[in-house]
Amino acid sequence: MSVNKVILIGNVGQDPEVRHLDKDVTVANFPLATSESYTSKSGEKVTTTEWHNLVVWRGLAKVVEQYVKKGDKLYIEGRIRTRSWDDKDGNKRYTTEIYVDNLEMLTPKGQSSGGQAASAPKNQPAPSVSEPDFSPSEEDDLPF
Repeated sequence: MSVNKVILIGNVGQDPEVRHLDKDVTVANFPLATSESYTSKSGEKVTTTEWHNLVVWRGLAKVVEQYVKKGDKLYIEGRIRTRSWDDKDGNKRYTTEIYVDNLEMLTPKGQSSGGQAASAPKNQPAPSVSEPDFSPSEEDDLPF
């Protein structure tokens, strides 16, 4: 058995490039940045950023085309794929991509990517959210 599973949370590096292929097939490509920060031995804060090339197909690509913009924070689940080709000079070239299976937008609704205000419906009350009831139930017969 083997597993090829990637989970990323990061920021979109540029607006997605979307192409429409034959038979209503859509593909979107865009980079996602993930960053890690730590304090070095000398006490300075060090941030390293890793860039991931994402490939999104079909219906999910249409969602990306409509809603994903540069700067958005995304949760991604997918698979690593490496492909190769020969460039015009005959050199073998490789690229590693993340084929996205699941995507969730983490940028709050109404907050725009790139720092600009997004258009949100006005004069609509915010949905009310009640706290869940975590009190023990009389019917709880779990053995632990």
